[in-house]
Amino acid sequence: MAFFKYLITLALTVSLSGFAKGQSEPYPKSKQQNMEWFLNAKFGLFVHWGLYSQAAGLWKGHQPKGGEHFMLYERIPVKEYAQRANDFNPTGFNAEQWVNTLKQAGMRYIVFTTKHHEGFAMYNSQCSDYNIVTRTPFKRDPLKELAAACKKADIKLGLYYSLGRDWEDPDVPTCYPVKAGRSNTWDFPDEDGKVLSRYIERKVKPQLKELLTGYGEIAMLWFDTPELITREQSEDLINLIHSLQPQCIINNRVGNDSVGKYISDYNILEQELSSETRMKPWEACITMGKNWGYNRFDTIYKSPEMIIRYLSDVVSKGGNLLLNVGPTDKGVFPKESFTVFNGLHEWLKINGEAIYDTHPWRISGEVLNTVYKDMPEATTNNAMKDAIHDATPKGLIPDVRYTVKGNYLYVIARSISQPDFILKAIRPDDDIKSIELLGQKAKVAWSFSRDGMQINIRELQKQQVPIYVLKIKTKS
Repeated sequence: MAFFKYLITLALTVSLSGFAKGQSEPYPKSKQQNMEWFLNAKFGLFVHWGLYSQAAGLWKGHQPKGGEHFMLYERIPVKEYAQRANDFNPTGFNAEQWVNTLKQAGMRYIVFTTKHHEGFAMYNSQCSDYNIVTRTPFKRDPLKELAAACKKADIKLGLYYSLGRDWEDPDVPTCYPVKAGRSNTWDFPDEDGKVLSRYIERKVKPQLKELLTGYGEIAMLWFDTPELITREQSEDLINLIHSLQPQCIINNRVGNDSVGKYISDYNILEQELSSETRMKPWEACITMGKNWGYNRFDTIYKSPEMIIRYLSDVVSKGGNLLLNVGPTDKGVFPKESFTVFNGLHEWLKINGEAIYDTHPWRISGEVLNTVYKDMPEATTNNAMKDAIHDATPKGLIPDVRYTVKGNYLYVIARSISQPDFILKAIRPDDDIKSIELLGQKAKVAWSFSRDGMQINIRELQKQQVPIYVLKIKTKS
């Protein structure tokens, strides 16, 4: 029976050309080729690193609000904030160590913050001396070293760029959550006198040109906070990017990605999961701890089990997971992050085939013994939507997620304690040939009943992370 071949074709169609809720036209074929690596990679590392890392959650003897946005919340003048650079000397930074760590953990790309909202460039910008090479005793260009390390290790390099916020520049008005809500109004109080186009021509375009001409191949530009960027300005930036690196993909935070008009290549969900399989390529970005940037008081990180749950959920719905780490002021990953990195390594070296190069199945998953279409999104009452905010699920519910590749269906059984359970989504006419448990010699007994496929894993070896993968082969 060719049922699973049909599912594979359907999944590819869904992820590249299908109709999402509210969309008026399919995802254009002209964008599909550049997206292929992204759709197969599934997992990347987000790096938030800047002058806020030097403060590390402490300002004038107290813990400021806003995490890496504390310049805004404390209303710190640019001249005073810039003094952070005098002590910023990340001598522990080693680009090859960064890349080796993420690669061993199973990540296939990295997104590096070249300029966050503070306006400070974390590379050797020629158009603004407000950068790590000119202003700090470090005097090195970390992006140059990172680009070389990524090329050597065959890791895709993506660059983050804060687009509609820049607290160092006098011409950046904002609109969230109200007029001037995220503007530097203590240094530059005349909000109505700010001319966004001047900032774009003076800083944004020159810096994008530097990034796209000085560091080799850039796989993606990860824009943030478009704020008041107009549609014409968004399209102008996209044209500039593609004139320099045609293969570079761009997220929807370049702005003005209206329904049915695919200005960007993929969508972003921040600190939350999706309630449904999405048709346009998408990515969920999630923190390991509480903050995006390094904070000395942030010592409770998500467990490897929880992050693997996020990864499998996102992939089952056609997305990628971009997991964030905030390096310290010394340029090293926090010690708490290595529990996560090591746990991911151990799980993915056995079960990675259920994640990489896969596609969504006919449903994303089910709670064990109760079929459900999609897991509801978690909600939060935290009003700080652009700083410390986390709406990801926290429960460890025994359930499964499904992915498919070739003639194989992968059943990712999450947080299970019992070796026997029922999969209601799988039917006798799915034409199953064999079932194995990845990474173990345990035999899997299976049969069909009125309730669905009954699974019993004999001599199951308990793992530190209780997430197991059944690999189901079908007759073709």
